[in-house]
Amino acid sequence: MTGTDGAADRAEKVEPILSIRDLVTRFETGDGTVSAVNNVSLDIRPGETLGVVGESGSGKSQLMLSVMGLLASNGRVSGSVRYRGQELVGLKPTALAAIRGSRIAMIFQDPMTSLNPYLTIERQMTEVLIQHKGMDRTAAARRSLDMLDMVRIPDARRRFKLYPHEFSGGMRQRVMIAIALLCQPDLLIADEPTTALDVTIQAQILDLMADLKREFNTAIALITHDLGVIAGIADQVAVMYAGRIVENGSIEDIFYRPGHPYTEGLLKSMPRLNGDTDADLPSIGGTPPNLNNLPKGCSFRPRCGYAEPVCEREAPALRLVNDSRSAGPHTRACHLQSHSPAAAVRLGSAS
Repeated sequence: MTGTDGAADRAEKVEPILSIRDLVTRFETGDGTVSAVNNVSLDIRPGETLGVVGESGSGKSQLMLSVMGLLASNGRVSGSVRYRGQELVGLKPTALAAIRGSRIAMIFQDPMTSLNPYLTIERQMTEVLIQHKGMDRTAAARRSLDMLDMVRIPDARRRFKLYPHEFSGGMRQRVMIAIALLCQPDLLIADEPTTALDVTIQAQILDLMADLKREFNTAIALITHDLGVIAGIADQVAVMYAGRIVENGSIEDIFYRPGHPYTEGLLKSMPRLNGDTDADLPSIGGTPPNLNNLPKGCSFRPRCGYAEPVCEREAPALRLVNDSRSAGPHTRACHLQSHSPAAAVRLGSAS
């Protein structure tokens, strides 16, 4: 084993803030049952950033909405979600509301759909503290202004009285982060927080989240379709496909030692500064499966260049990758290692 094993062992001994086990999310629709999340298990520890990556429709957002108890009315959840040992699945709405927004907070992709256009930023921020912390309005306003300063809103005292439409997109996203952090949550879930922003503002938002993690030891779950977004901020990466975790490991393992063909495809499709700017980027052929009718065996098989007969017969379990270079537990759901050593070698060296 490598010299990082001691750090990895110590990390394993830290109790998770959030522990997800065998989580299943289903939606009943007119076209049948949609299998949005399929037997997902994950742990998130204090001060850790987990990147949850995958194409649109892979189940990333529905996974975290299931954790938060924010599913549409036709959704149902089974399995276990424990926050500091307390089971959240099946918890009464009032008890769940006391945790949501206070101990676990969520930032959504589009702040204009999350911020109330009819209320000032002051009103929206102070109400959070009045409801969750029992503060009076004066103390809540002071705390809110401090948080706006912390997320680098210029001239915060004047902007405090403004409405959401009077802010730029980047400023609105900062306000959403400030609201999410008002109660100093243990876990911050960020769902595509930079997608609608230009690259300069993206970098600023990601730097801000990294600063807040260091200052408050906040755990972060960052949902994105873009591996490049998490390259500089994540500690762990969970790669999702068709509602399942197909690979999970440290940022080093995922970027430098990918163990699943889907992860390999995502990495190859990323533009590189030292690459040929005129060359076409490789893409993953085919389309994601219909979640109303998932294929038998491995869901990625129809798009996989390494597929073998066993992949059609049997869905691969999430197993440890046998690699002494791994910085910690590295798992993947793929038959390659046990059924096609030559293909496994090619995949392991693809990055």
